Amino acid sequence: MGSMGAVGSAYDNALMESFYGSTQIELLDRQPWRTPSELANAIFEWIEAFYNPVRRHSSLGNHSPLQFEELLLNAAETAA
Repeated sequence: MGSMGAVGSAYDNALMESFYGSTQIELLDRQPWRTPSELANAIFEWIEAFYNPVRRHSSLGNHSPLQFEELLLNAAETAA
């Protein structure tokens, strides 16, 4: 059985297909882009300001990374 990142791993494709699908629906299909630079800036902003910190991820129990981190910090403070 292959691991994440191994040559021929089905999980590599599934993760990227999910990311590209989200990008297409949540960003690219919402408006026409006048220039490649405008599109590149929009993609960067979407990834850094929304997808990474705010968007809910099923692997985190449908919490955003920020919410998940807060839950972990609160759990650590409660345990201390």
